[in-house]
Amino acid sequence: MRAALAANQIQIGTWINLARNPAILTLLKSAGLDYARIDMEHSSPSIETVADMAVLGRALDFPVIVRPPDGNREWITRLLDVGVWGLHIPQVDTPEIAREVAQAARYAPVGMRGMAGLGPGTDFDAELGPAARLAHLNEQVHLTVMLESAEAFSHLDEIVATPGIDAVTLGPTDLAQELGVFGTPRQTEVLDEHRHRLIAAAQTHGKQAAMLVDTLEEAERWIAAGVRIIAFSSDVAVLRGAYATAVKRLRPSQ
Repeated sequence: MRAALAANQIQIGTWINLARNPAILTLLKSAGLDYARIDMEHSSPSIETVADMAVLGRALDFPVIVRPPDGNREWITRLLDVGVWGLHIPQVDTPEIAREVAQAARYAPVGMRGMAGLGPGTDFDAELGPAARLAHLNEQVHLTVMLESAEAFSHLDEIVATPGIDAVTLGPTDLAQELGVFGTPRQTEVLDEHRHRLIAAAQTHGKQAAMLVDTLEEAERWIAAGVRIIAFSSDVAVLRGAYATAVKRLRPSQ
């Protein structure tokens, strides 16, 4: 993903909220997607399931990104140590939280990630010496942080500028809820204003902006605005939408 983004290639992925079989990654790659984002904050997969998916993702050269329930050192360390390379951290409200997250995700001299020996993150490669192993793992980590509150946007430039953070995004429903516009006619307008602010800050500080979209039209709009990481819908939404459309057509009179 890092190499593709450096080459200005758009990365299109989706959320995994329901599927637990790691073979879902093979299916998504065969459909042409570039990555999968696994949700542990609002879904049920265990760390064992995520670890299995991380191993298969590396074997397929299909990046797996994980959103932990919390952006604390414990979750960051565990996920990285089981072989996850991409992290999507929720509720990064302040520059202090952003720095703590960045420090926890990489080894010295970039950060202070908890030390671990041979493990899935390097496919148990014993040929790499200690320094080379740490440098290799630092290079693989891709860190996205979520701004989901008014407080986060009051610190927008400081958070985005934090060394070690690769990409930024917003949590649209949490942000809408806090701003008091969730479910109102103003929701789209207010969120779009914050999306544009986020994209501008990312471009200013040389970071990537990631965006969740539910429709192809939304995806095209934000790609035109400079977004290069698109999360298109989810396994739940795609399955439900496809089946609901089929049933409506096959039983039109009911």
